[in-house]
Amino acid sequence: MSTRTPIAFLKGHGTENDFVIVPDPENALDLPPAAVAALCDRRAGIGGDGLLHVVRSAAHPEARDMAAEAEWFMDYRNGDGSIAEMCGNGVRVFARYLQRGGHVAEGDLTVATRGGVKRVHIAKDGAVTVGMGRARLPEGDVTVSVGERSWPARNVNMGNPHAVAFVEDLAHAGTLFSPPPFSPASAYPDGVNVEFVVDRGPGHVALRVHERGSGETRSCGTGACAVAVAAARRDGVDPTVTGTPTTYTVDVPGGTLVITERPDGEIEMTGPAVIVAEGEIDSDWLETFAS
Repeated sequence: MSTRTPIAFLKGHGTENDFVIVPDPENALDLPPAAVAALCDRRAGIGGDGLLHVVRSAAHPEARDMAAEAEWFMDYRNGDGSIAEMCGNGVRVFARYLQRGGHVAEGDLTVATRGGVKRVHIAKDGAVTVGMGRARLPEGDVTVSVGERSWPARNVNMGNPHAVAFVEDLAHAGTLFSPPPFSPASAYPDGVNVEFVVDRGPGHVALRVHERGSGETRSCGTGACAVAVAAARRDGVDPTVTGTPTTYTVDVPGGTLVITERPDGEIEMTGPAVIVAEGEIDSDWLETFAS
């Protein structure tokens, strides 16, 4: 029988964008890409779109310079084991774990990420708000297409590229198994996340999204932010000009997010964050994926 110390994990999701959570305050665990991919495997592992490695900023070489601003670092990994800068839905779930673990309380906190320090607010009703930064709107016309249909799209960059197309029916997006073609190719040399959007009412839209490298997903936080900005500009609203915040409700396949763009250009995303389970990883099994 193994005498190894069991490794704790939790499972959580934000609008059905789901994550394996591995608390490791002192950064003592070896989590190479193969181990992360195995943990995120939905058949042979725990299953998740990504992994949230919870580390004190002072204990991680990539976060030590942020330790004075944020005690905790979200060492985020994609489901294939690769490292990513940020994940908006992931930050909400990360904050919910910190609250559940007794590390933070309701109210304001900061979380260090590879995309910088993010400001987070945990509300009394359980909703979590994350500051997502500012949108950039590159110039130039973009077109996306599915089958015989094509639409003009708004180019929005949230630190990653998005093409936002307003359509009559979300079914027109097709299966979204493969990346929707776009033109000109020079607009997105490294590929793009494509959002198809319909109106649900004043200040209320719904989307389907093909995420670059992943196919259709249940939720995309940066995509919801890009859609809200594109909808606002389409509706003739720019908070940096009017001086008044604007808010859009964005339905994603996995739930609902509320996106507010402030007069200073900062975009805030509010949504649920749920911890659904906790348990122990078999350390002998994990050791087989050690680097």
